[in-house]
Amino acid sequence: MASIEKRISGTGAVAWRVHYRTPAGAQRNKSFDSKGDADRFAAVVEASKLDGMFVDPQRAKITMGEWAATWLEGQAHLKPSTLTRYEGIVRHHVLPRWESVRLHQVSHADVQSWVTVLARTSSPATVRKIHRVLSLMLDLAVRDGRLARNVAEKINLPRQVRHEQKYLTIAQVEQLADECGYPSLYSIHRPKAERRNPGYRLVVLFLAYTGVRFGEMAALRVGRLDLERRRAVICESVTVVPGHGLVWGTPKTHQRREVPIPAFLAAELADHIAGKGPEDLVFTGVRRRQTLRPAIFRRGHFDAAAKAIGIPDLHPHELRHTAASLAIAHGADIKVVQQMLGHHSATMTMDTYGHLFDNRLSEVSDALDAARSESGVRSKVEPPGLETVGSATSSTSEEPTEIDGLTWENAEVDGESVAKVLPNAEIIVLSAYRMKDITAGQRPETDGAPGRIRTYAPASGGRCSIP
Repeated sequence: MASIEKRISGTGAVAWRVHYRTPAGAQRNKSFDSKGDADRFAAVVEASKLDGMFVDPQRAKITMGEWAATWLEGQAHLKPSTLTRYEGIVRHHVLPRWESVRLHQVSHADVQSWVTVLARTSSPATVRKIHRVLSLMLDLAVRDGRLARNVAEKINLPRQVRHEQKYLTIAQVEQLADECGYPSLYSIHRPKAERRNPGYRLVVLFLAYTGVRFGEMAALRVGRLDLERRRAVICESVTVVPGHGLVWGTPKTHQRREVPIPAFLAAELADHIAGKGPEDLVFTGVRRRQTLRPAIFRRGHFDAAAKAIGIPDLHPHELRHTAASLAIAHGADIKVVQQMLGHHSATMTMDTYGHLFDNRLSEVSDALDAARSESGVRSKVEPPGLETVGSATSSTSEEPTEIDGLTWENAEVDGESVAKVLPNAEIIVLSAYRMKDITAGQRPETDGAPGRIRTYAPASGGRCSIP
């Protein structure tokens, strides 16, 4: 339990000193000018220890530079490429501003000012990534009992501008593939053996028709192709990480998945992998047949091919967007697209490609129209030949009635059911008057709920509609 000690200085000033222990047993003290403040602090300390929300002020005096090193050491669960990116953000953006600042001195206003300054020189996406790293560091401090809250939360971040995605048509995909494999223009300094590479043509087709990421394509092995079922098993990826070279690991979502392969592409892949072993890579570079690297692929063939077909700023990742658009355009639902692309959830797929489904609204209505026509269902409509039917009676049009070229089949108005509810009601079939454009009662009946019976019921004090 916390205790309060009254102290009097040599000058006669009175102070109230609170003695308490942390959950770890360490002795702590804090002085106040009034006993009321000391009592409140002691009560808060004891309550926070019971709730498990105690924050030790001494542990928050560590500098951000020291805490950043501690935080990075605990990120062993991240993929090497992600960890390397976080290390770069800490080194180039977080430490220059916060390295000597103590953890408890970081304020919400200071973080907001820092983010505002970053937004003047960096893109919104970059600013958001930098802020996320700082927020993750402070989150750990909260969980570790060093801070009461994360002051980096609810920061006003620059709005991220979504760039327009490029979607190639099937014809453009074929042109790009041909240009990559058999370029129309090439440097005379390039060796003849490297001027043409049919494998690069298959790389473009595989990316554009399966939607896999570049690293997943580059890591695909022959043994993971099932050409009879026309499936490729995606369970490995390779990434170039600065300072580490090629890093092999699981796909982005750490999940194994299968992607479909079109029949024409399966046939070409069968010829391409002939003579290779199960552990051999399906796609390799031109030189030395080593792992295909994105920078070399772009510089050597892809960028020139994209320029040749009139899309000079095309990125290989946009072939993934193309695969999604082609699948959606040819009937794939959102769950199938999610599985094909390897997204963590259908929500992510919908957020990225949901706008492509808007173009299929007419297809839905047309399909429903065709299904109803094929079922042979006939519409039931009210006959227009009925005039006022006597109080609480029923009437049937025995012969089809023709008005303005429209034939109405026999139908029955159930007056007995109406009589049970409104015994004095006068039943009027509105459709008959609407078709004839005449007056029912005292005014033209040109509105109201279609397919209903409008009645005059004195007991109800007005009109009512009965389904």
